[in-house]
Amino acid sequence: MARKQESVCRLCRVERTKLFLKGSKCLSDKCPVERRSYPPGEHGRRRRRILGYGIQIREKQKLKRYYSMTEKQFRLFFKRAEKRKGVTGEILLSQLERRLDNVLFLAGFSRSRGDAVQLINHGHVVKNGRKASVPSMLVDKDDVISFKESAKNKSGVQDAMELNENKAVPGWLDVDRENMKITVVSYPARKDIPIPVEEHLVVELYSR
Repeated sequence: MARKQESVCRLCRVERTKLFLKGSKCLSDKCPVERRSYPPGEHGRRRRRILGYGIQIREKQKLKRYYSMTEKQFRLFFKRAEKRKGVTGEILLSQLERRLDNVLFLAGFSRSRGDAVQLINHGHVVKNGRKASVPSMLVDKDDVISFKESAKNKSGVQDAMELNENKAVPGWLDVDRENMKITVVSYPARKDIPIPVEEHLVVELYSR
């Protein structure tokens, strides 16, 4: 995950959609997108018409920022998707969704993807019995994600679980909250990824 030097809430306002980068704040009435649904800056309220290339750029930026990636990281994922057989845009989304940091967030064990990255970087997460230390690593079908015993009672994890107690978990993940374990039961299909992005525009952009 890339380090963000600017306000992440500002990024949400730029894309005019919630990217869920700020944990519980995104779910409250303090969310800047709810309070000011226009881009930041002096000319944010001015209606600007975006066409063609500009629309493609916005869709790419939205998707890249949703998963908090640098341009280099995002291009690498796109190249991997492009080499696979099938619909490139859907393959790209499936791979992004299977990132370990994203899986922890979807399962409700972190307040944001940024918090998930911290848990992984600090060595608290285990994948198939081995320490997982790379936030961008992909999970596969039948993988089991869990926590080290020393991490299960950490306040950050417990607070996230309490916050996400009623969070809906996608069907391709099986979450055992009592034992703090995640099992990947299948690969995510496009219908399992409710991201407001038109991925075919991202493919068109990189195919220029």
